[in-house]
Amino acid sequence: MTFPKIILFAASLIPLGRLIWLGASDALGANPIEFITRSTGTWALVFLCLTLAMTPLRLITGMTVWIQFRRMLGLFCFFYASMHFGIWLYLDQSLDLRAMIHDVLKRPFITMGFISLVLLTPLALTSNAWAVRKLGRRWALLHKWVYVIAVTVIAHYWWHKAGKNDLETVSIYAVIILLLLAFRIPKVKQYFK
Repeated sequence: MTFPKIILFAASLIPLGRLIWLGASDALGANPIEFITRSTGTWALVFLCLTLAMTPLRLITGMTVWIQFRRMLGLFCFFYASMHFGIWLYLDQSLDLRAMIHDVLKRPFITMGFISLVLLTPLALTSNAWAVRKLGRRWALLHKWVYVIAVTVIAHYWWHKAGKNDLETVSIYAVIILLLLAFRIPKVKQYFK
């Protein structure tokens, strides 16, 4: 692992370290489960945005160095998304599979979050050199699911916040995702070549 990747790896663990620190200091607030759930969900979204930002950064700067960070950032997105899901399943649903299925089917924002994690899982599992070799061209097609995931994640966050009539932050993330996805449009890509 190169030095920049080591730094990125360490920096990517800071949100987890912060949660552990706050938990150990009894500083997670009045509703610690909600705080941890929100925090891990937010960091999953941040890492998704960072992952999607690597291609625009390559196009804007003309430097391919950004692409070497994409896999790690994507895996940290999956890491925080898995924690987000695990906390909901373990602490919120008490590992009750029936309650989980009921929640997924009943509440659209939970449905979108669950779909996002399901779609993200094969991307995480195939984020290795062996899978790239074995899947060939299908690997690139599979990893284009990240664009669908970006939409389902924003829908998850949007529906969650719409229930509280608090769309300011999610609107900012939606615009960021929209701009990052716009860089994939062939005419936009051509502009930077």
